[in-house]
Amino acid sequence: MSIWFRHLLTDGLTRRRPELKTLPFVIATPVKNRIIITASSLLAEQEGAFTGMAVADAKAALAELVVIDELPGQAAKLLRLIGLGCIRYTPIVSIDLPEGLMLDISGCAHLWGGEREYLKEIVLKLRAAGFDARAAIADTPGAAWAVARFAQKRPIIPSSMQAAAITSLPPAALRLEPEILERMQKLGFCTIGPLLEILPQALRRRFGQGLLTRIGQALGIIEEYWEPVVPPVAYTARLPCLEPICTAAGIGIAIEKLLEILCRQLKNEGKGLRKAILKCHRIDGRKVQVAITTTKGSHSVSHLMRLFQLQIGKIEPALGIELFILEAPRVEDMGTMQEKLWAEAKGLADNALAELLDRIAGKVGINAIQRFLPTENHWPERSMKLATSLTEQPGTAWPVLQRPIRLVQPPEPIDVMALVPDHPPRLFVHKGKRHSIAKADGPERIGREWWQDSGEHRDYYIVEDSDGGRYWLFRSGYYDGGDARWYLHGYFA
Repeated sequence: MSIWFRHLLTDGLTRRRPELKTLPFVIATPVKNRIIITASSLLAEQEGAFTGMAVADAKAALAELVVIDELPGQAAKLLRLIGLGCIRYTPIVSIDLPEGLMLDISGCAHLWGGEREYLKEIVLKLRAAGFDARAAIADTPGAAWAVARFAQKRPIIPSSMQAAAITSLPPAALRLEPEILERMQKLGFCTIGPLLEILPQALRRRFGQGLLTRIGQALGIIEEYWEPVVPPVAYTARLPCLEPICTAAGIGIAIEKLLEILCRQLKNEGKGLRKAILKCHRIDGRKVQVAITTTKGSHSVSHLMRLFQLQIGKIEPALGIELFILEAPRVEDMGTMQEKLWAEAKGLADNALAELLDRIAGKVGINAIQRFLPTENHWPERSMKLATSLTEQPGTAWPVLQRPIRLVQPPEPIDVMALVPDHPPRLFVHKGKRHSIAKADGPERIGREWWQDSGEHRDYYIVEDSDGGRYWLFRSGYYDGGDARWYLHGYFA
């Protein structure tokens, strides 16, 4: 999706200074000994003051015209703020200077009921904020850009219909240089359609490779890269390099220096790092990054450095890295540490345990380490939940009933033989293996919660086979009900 702000600077200034809303005003800057209008409000345009005019000519026609000096870089700052607000609609938003945004909406439109409702939601929200905005949706950024600025209707282009959508538009819709547009006007090219029928070799000789690139980008033949807007991170450290860094040892030294800066800031503010991202900007213009996570907030340089040592091998420096940026997008509050020698941390509060888990997670992945807490529920599958952190406290105590150390999810069906249908089984067959029962205890009846779901109750038995294996079996429903089934639900240690 391409969004065009027809009066970006003047709309932004009106938001800050509401008294300008009823006045014709322009923004101007000196250009070669003349004051030239760089942005004009809607009222000023209606009175004949347009962008590119000299202020003297505009004031001759409109004496009450208000002229405001241009602030360098204001358009980029304003677009960045709007782009950060648009992240609620898609995670990838890019700035399209001088007066637009480009949104990658892949997989997002259905959340608002389709592309039409999605576009309507965004445009109306921007207009309600005071910006005169237009938008268009297409398969390619070039086609969306052209339709948003030059098409009079149908802002949503069907898939693979870019060529038909831009054929009747003027050549300026291809984002060409003013010199090329002037040459096309002299040759009589009023629309893009005739350009698409000319051989590429002829277009290259007459207008250069830039025209072919823009046509290819609009039609989807050439990919177009946009730098996304990144929300600001409160805790960050930068390290520019005088010489490009190419070795693992040099990368390690840079990481350690960044950690010292970042951890000092975190410690002073009583914060601990939970996630860190290292961004390495190479001299070839590309960016590589690695990330670490911690089980518990930490500002220990040595511990975090050990975690990054596991990631250095994933960094490809190529011809060299010229800038390192370390960001901490997720932090948490940390209490004051006890520094007395005889103070001992116990259990999950031990920092050594958290650091050990971090090192393990760096090798096997953070999702491979899980901690469970009990919940108020008798049904076995719902009697525990996954903890979100190492310090999360349980809301209830673990049950005193004997339960297996490992549950099978979902329970696996087995074949059972019993002397009396309601007695413990004498043997069962699981995955083709026969288990003869030497000992059994039960049944323990567990009923379903009627307010959550419906179904049969379960009668559980703790059994031990002749090989010493201990299992948790259950029968679903009554033995004389005709549809009773047996299942294996867990293994005891």
